[in-house]
Amino acid sequence: MTVIYRDYSKARIGWLPFGLTGWQAGVIVGSVLPVFIALNRGAWASAGLLLLASVAVTLVTVVPVRGRSATGWLVASIAFVTGGVAGWTRFRSRAARGGVENLDQADLPGSLAGVEIHEGPPSGLEGRRVALIQNHAARTWAVTAAIVHPGLGMRDADERSRMAQGLADLIDQAARGELVDEVLFLTRTVPEDGAERDQWTARHRRGPGGQVRAINNDLQQILTGASVRTETFVTVVVPETRLGKAAREAGRGIEARAQVLYGVMAEIEAQLKGGMGCTNITWLTSPELAVACRTGFAPGDRAGIVDALTAAAAGVEVNTQVPWAMAGPSGADVVARHYSHDAWNSISSTLRLPVKGALLGALAPILAPRATGERRSFLVAYPILSQRKAARAAASGEWAADVGSALREKARMRQSTKVRDEVAQVRAREERLSRGSAMTQPYAVCTVTVPKTLRVAEYGRRLDGAIRAAGFAGLRLDLAQDVAFAASVVPMGISLTRRGDG
Repeated sequence: MTVIYRDYSKARIGWLPFGLTGWQAGVIVGSVLPVFIALNRGAWASAGLLLLASVAVTLVTVVPVRGRSATGWLVASIAFVTGGVAGWTRFRSRAARGGVENLDQADLPGSLAGVEIHEGPPSGLEGRRVALIQNHAARTWAVTAAIVHPGLGMRDADERSRMAQGLADLIDQAARGELVDEVLFLTRTVPEDGAERDQWTARHRRGPGGQVRAINNDLQQILTGASVRTETFVTVVVPETRLGKAAREAGRGIEARAQVLYGVMAEIEAQLKGGMGCTNITWLTSPELAVACRTGFAPGDRAGIVDALTAAAAGVEVNTQVPWAMAGPSGADVVARHYSHDAWNSISSTLRLPVKGALLGALAPILAPRATGERRSFLVAYPILSQRKAARAAASGEWAADVGSALREKARMRQSTKVRDEVAQVRAREERLSRGSAMTQPYAVCTVTVPKTLRVAEYGRRLDGAIRAAGFAGLRLDLAQDVAFAASVVPMGISLTRRGDG
């Protein structure tokens, strides 16, 4: 027995024939009208030319090209070329130019440029000051936690079902509070660098070398090359419009917002440890978040950070923190099909859910690196609609489904199995909403990062192959690789569903 998730449908069910939306139907009608006017006047040559123009407009409007319409590609291409000519897609850090004045001020590229990090008030027995992530561009606040989960590989169907129900309960609870806008789960898997093992070996080895030491060295080299390290983060995003209203009851300013966010963190943590089965949850402080950000842009820097932490634990005076002015890349360039940052290149693709449903835990093969230095990561995001918007969307979808069914029946058009399934899912969604469930439109983004000495295009094809092997269809996020990288690699609450983040 396996746990299959197939309870999803299109965000909008069209009631017009052939699945057209309202604006598409308007454009097609507007392009066809001149043809009939020319025919009415007897201008046959003009009618023929106008008919060809109408067919071209219809193809450009209706036919999708790799997930977007031709019009969408044209607009995105013009914006991309304009940004490249104006120099907006080229980033050089202040540290690389020798212009750092404040080490605590974040200097990050692209969609992360509007991020400011605040330290919250002390909390818990340890007095940890959790990092509060304020995104001025998107007008949101976020907090990030590093979590440890036992995984699904050795779990039976009942345990997977309980964990899936725990995730559903987490989203429902976040929706009932009417504060959380999005919950993001981010996982990064990198080949094991052996930094901790090297430090442990240096501390515990005694006596001269011999055959036993040689055997241990060989085993360490083989096992390190075959091992991977996994980091998992969860980020909770709250819009300023909601947080500001709730913060007025606790005062004003950052401390009031921190108190509200701490309450949200406690609710999320209870659900993570309960139904989802997480064994450890650590809300990141500002230095810890800076390390996660830096290792996101430069995976090779992790070994040096581990060495510094080990030296500090031994009493050596060494700086173990990464200042926010240097937490980002020294330079970054956006290319149409990949993202270049420091000595690394990255390619990102989004996933399209299969019609037959997705197996719980099916994303695991995507995380397996295939070469030395390669890193895989993916983001699974759950944007949560407010109860008012969810009810309106459900009512609109059900009305469109009913009108579409009536029109097809009246026109004696055959209703396909796919359309019947979508209509049934829309009606089932409205029933669940009326019983208190939340509405979310999940999406996933996968990213592969390799050194610039390797051909990133080859590893992008390998990532697409891993996505297909997992049972999904991948779609390369061309012209938006920088935003996709920031969302799927750096755990700072960047989303693909907000205009400010794009």
